[in-house]
Amino acid sequence: MVNLPARRIGRFVSEVLVLGFPDADGRVVLIACERPVPDGARLY
Repeated sequence: MVNLPARRIGRFVSEVLVLGFPDADGRVVLIACERPVPDGARLY
């Protein structure tokens, strides 16, 4: 498990990691869980 530190992005500090993929039109589709998983579970 990896705990990423907060990062300064411009004038604010980011403490969130958001994952997504581009669709056929280049718009970002966010990854979402289809059912609950344990905190700290590995993302494959």
